[in-house]
Amino acid sequence: MMNLIYGPFLYFSIAVFFLGMFYHIIKYIMGLSQKVDRVAYKAHFGKGLIGAFMSIIKWMIPGATHGWRVRPMMTFVFFMFHCGAILLPFFLLQHAVVIENLFGINLPTLPNHLADFLSIMSLVGLVGLAVRRITVSYARALTTPYDWFILFLAALPFVTGVMFRFSTSSYEYWEIIHIVSAEIFLILAPFTKLNHMVLYFMSRAQIGMDFAIKRGGQNRGPAFPW
Repeated sequence: MMNLIYGPFLYFSIAVFFLGMFYHIIKYIMGLSQKVDRVAYKAHFGKGLIGAFMSIIKWMIPGATHGWRVRPMMTFVFFMFHCGAILLPFFLLQHAVVIENLFGINLPTLPNHLADFLSIMSLVGLVGLAVRRITVSYARALTTPYDWFILFLAALPFVTGVMFRFSTSSYEYWEIIHIVSAEIFLILAPFTKLNHMVLYFMSRAQIGMDFAIKRGGQNRGPAFPW
């Protein structure tokens, strides 16, 4: 079982994840309007890249945009979850060992106490996101069973990872459940709303390029005719 989940199953899930996400990137770019988007971006590519970069960076900093500031609690729980979701898959010691064994890439690792803190913090952030969907009226109105499934899918690797980390018995059981849940996450991510892991960057880059080129540029002068 260990040979399967650390071997063919893991390679397969990683391949599905990256191929699926790459497909979404290509599909997004090909879906841009030739007249409205691609012509403007090509003619003013340098200015557009600056706008794209600034749009992505500002939305990755808590409180750096109006959207984050008007919803402080949402911002707080959002970043609680995503800090761990971004750092732990790559820099947790056990994950870094697997990455080195699979691909020969030697990554720096987080201290155990910091990794434990990030794991718990991410779970608290997920609970906060779930509570928000229940208590905030407009979020509750927009939430469907599919959204709850996505939250469950995102939470499963963290819950099983914490159990694997702190379990004093059934150690191998939780290890298997954790790896399998992570592989299920990787396989399903390109086919669900979890594809926002790449589409976030695409949409924010497009909005940034729009404001840097078509909507007045960095100096907010007259907009281009297109």
